[in-house]
Amino acid sequence: MKVFDFPLFRITLWFLIGILFFYNVPVQNTITTIALTVGTSAVLVLYFLSKKNKKLVSYFGLSIYFTSFFIGGFTLITHTDSLQKSSYIHYEKAFQSSQQIIFTVREKLKSNSYSDRYTAIIKTINGKNYSGKIIVNIAKDSTDHSIIIGNEIKVNTTLQPNKSNKNPNQFDYAKYLSDRQIYAQVYINKSNIKINKKIKKDIWYYSGCLHRRIIQNLEKAQFNAAEMNVALALILGQQQEISPDIIQDYQYSGATHILSVSGLHVGFIMLLINFILKPIPNTRKGSLIKLVSILSALSFFAVISGLSPSVLRSVVMFSFLAIGNHLRRTGNIYHTLLVSMLLILLFEPYFLFDAGFQLSYIALFFILWLQPLLKKLWSPTNKFVLYIWDALSVSFAAQIGAFPLCLYYFHQFPGLFFITNIAIIPVLAFVMIAGIIVMVYAAFHTPPLLLVKILEKSIYLLNQIIHEVASVRSCVILDISFNFYLLVTFYLLIISTIIWFKKPAFMKFTMILIAIILVQISFIYTKKENETKTEMIVYNQKKRTLITIRDGKNITLFSNDKTLLTDPKNNTLNSYLVGNFSKIKSVHTIKNMLFYKGKKIFVIDSSGVYENNIRPDILLLIQSPKINLSRLLEEMHPREIIADASNSNSIQKIWKETCRKKNIPFHATAEKGYYLLK
Repeated sequence: MKVFDFPLFRITLWFLIGILFFYNVPVQNTITTIALTVGTSAVLVLYFLSKKNKKLVSYFGLSIYFTSFFIGGFTLITHTDSLQKSSYIHYEKAFQSSQQIIFTVREKLKSNSYSDRYTAIIKTINGKNYSGKIIVNIAKDSTDHSIIIGNEIKVNTTLQPNKSNKNPNQFDYAKYLSDRQIYAQVYINKSNIKINKKIKKDIWYYSGCLHRRIIQNLEKAQFNAAEMNVALALILGQQQEISPDIIQDYQYSGATHILSVSGLHVGFIMLLINFILKPIPNTRKGSLIKLVSILSALSFFAVISGLSPSVLRSVVMFSFLAIGNHLRRTGNIYHTLLVSMLLILLFEPYFLFDAGFQLSYIALFFILWLQPLLKKLWSPTNKFVLYIWDALSVSFAAQIGAFPLCLYYFHQFPGLFFITNIAIIPVLAFVMIAGIIVMVYAAFHTPPLLLVKILEKSIYLLNQIIHEVASVRSCVILDISFNFYLLVTFYLLIISTIIWFKKPAFMKFTMILIAIILVQISFIYTKKENETKTEMIVYNQKKRTLITIRDGKNITLFSNDKTLLTDPKNNTLNSYLVGNFSKIKSVHTIKNMLFYKGKKIFVIDSSGVYENNIRPDILLLIQSPKINLSRLLEEMHPREIIADASNSNSIQKIWKETCRKKNIPFHATAEKGYYLLK
């Protein structure tokens, strides 16, 4: 099937390009509106003219692509909260001083050691109507206030802008939140809030009530906590309370996808519903009954799972598949996939930048496109072997499609993913069916102890299988350096190779050779770029000092942490090494004097010892030295002061004010992030 020849594929492609372009290039809304109006008018005019003059058909196609491009851009703009006049981000006072804020709790997030965390929708600030999502951090204490979805809360507090990553190559949490239209957080105590007795009863409220009821009934049935949390993740996509050790096992075994509700889970639900409705004949009326039953079941599943983005994506995708099946259009499965993607992005274009969305669609596309080709390579007659081969071909197709994206986002590859998928599918199928029955039962009553124990032991078995696979650490490749150039060229190589395998031809083989050359160019360019780079970095690390000097791929590490000196494995440092294709050449304790590109860097530690006759270019203060900075500046005359996060916050405030009075640049890593010297 010529997937890329579909007109809908080209329309979707230009729609996606429009979203990407407007995401990276700010364009005024007026220009977008004018362009969209012109494009729509051109489509209508050329549609009627092309009926009389066939030469205008190509121009009609171009006008559709032009319009699709600007529809993508317009959709992104209208869904960007920061561009709306009512957004709280435009009320600067709310970020500067305490204001009376009223917000409605929308969703429960994963708690940390200090706070319970929620997303909320702002209603008013100081009595004025504002809108937008925020994260609410409520300190854990002994008070009896219980927060539920739909609570309207009044509190006097200051909005805190999202903090950007303070070290190089780390996950940009601020960008992650802004792509979800969350631009600020609040940190409050339960004793300071006022909860309105009247609850906003919308779909999220009822979803939250149903979810709480399920958990309460499962707890009444004495469901083991560890297995119950995995069950909630597998069936409902709720990962808030799942153990970090279990998550790591799923990552190392290549089974992370089953902890996030995806097409696999919704597919199991569709199979279960189809099995239950099998006695109904496939007449027009019977088919309609099946369709309504499937759509109702999927909608109910979305509600009890908390209406999370991953669930909504999968439900919409499979709803369209069910509709396509009802209309007897199973041959146009790619059309169905593209329509579901278009619909989702029309309502939420920022899903395009979500790793889960990208991996879901790319994996499903490759299963539909590549798996039939892999299956043809071998046709075993034994049913058991055929089952194994079918599972392997699906697993390999999905993994080949997702492979470059996984390397780009996660920098690791589980080598035994195929063993995991073969081993867990029978158990997972049983867990999904038993889990759905138990969850539906728990939505109304406490489930029978026998059912709960069966599900609990099944999940325990599933966890044990995954743990055994994950224990073979030699097959888990970690810290793989992979950049955007390699991501694009690897996909070009994979796609061109599959196209050639489907129907070999000289031009298609030429495309493979071109793709191979582009991959090599990406490696060469990346190597040249990294081997010529030099820089010095002072990292933002609490209670310790970490400095690196880079010369090409080689990193010289300086630290006052004895554990780092013997084993330089550190998450902050590791992110930098992986992101820059680098390796540690040597490790040293921090000296009082460092030199970099002719610049003299003097370090004063907790001893506070220094010599008056030194004239450093940069003064680095670490471990809260007891010094009179004003007198020190007059004696040493440094051009710039750096204070890392090993210093106390109170001392840094004094130093900052002293440097301001002396008109000397002051860089505190706790405030501004890592210090970079090129």
